[in-house]
Amino acid sequence: MGHEFELPQEATVEATPEEVWEAISTGPGIDSWFMGRNEVADGVVRTVFGGFALPESTVTASEPGGRFAHTSGRADDGRFVAYEFLVEGRGRGSTVLRMVTSGFLPGDDWETEYEAMSNGLAMFFATLVEYLTHFAGRVATPVTEFSPKIEDWPDAWRRLRGELGQPSEGDRVRFAPAGLAPIEGVVYFTNAQALGVRTADALYRFLQGRDGSMVAAHHLFSGGGFSGGGDQGRAWRAWLDQVFG
Repeated sequence: MGHEFELPQEATVEATPEEVWEAISTGPGIDSWFMGRNEVADGVVRTVFGGFALPESTVTASEPGGRFAHTSGRADDGRFVAYEFLVEGRGRGSTVLRMVTSGFLPGDDWETEYEAMSNGLAMFFATLVEYLTHFAGRVATPVTEFSPKIEDWPDAWRRLRGELGQPSEGDRVRFAPAGLAPIEGVVYFTNAQALGVRTADALYRFLQGRDGSMVAAHHLFSGGGFSGGGDQGRAWRAWLDQVFG
């Protein structure tokens, strides 16, 4: 047993079609809103997340300024995921962006995986919209760290939201993890398994990982008050250990 799925998402962004194209079809662009480190080369999209290489995704359409699509190979159990981006320029530098994610999830427990995927994709698309609205043309440094394994997810989310003052989408937040510069921004997205905060120079995200960890999957567009990539990672890992250990 398994499940075929299709998840369409659409938004109008205040960015040009050229800026949108860079964001969805180049490694540095994808680095700035998706997850981990990405490369688009030789007709393949490669992603390394948390030190692990995800299955390669073959580019199936590349029409600059119009359509970009790629899909993972179908596994022995039928599993695959395909992404399609449709770009339509509008007047005064705005663009309609449509992202359609489709595929097949095998197994009797596909509903649990589908829920996690749906929540994650909603966060990724919201991050893409935030990126194009506030940081278009800039390149982020991704920072990815994992908490200790979590047994009680409702409690974990209560702890995280408590650190941020129990915010709702649109609320301004301020928190100051030890070893990091104070972070002040607005909650641009939240659902049952994800939360994102936009600041003047970063997109901070917390995701319920499939491996049982809370994932800090951030995008930093400047030094952000930190002294370097390695120091940032260590500081976030220490904070995750403190909050969820």
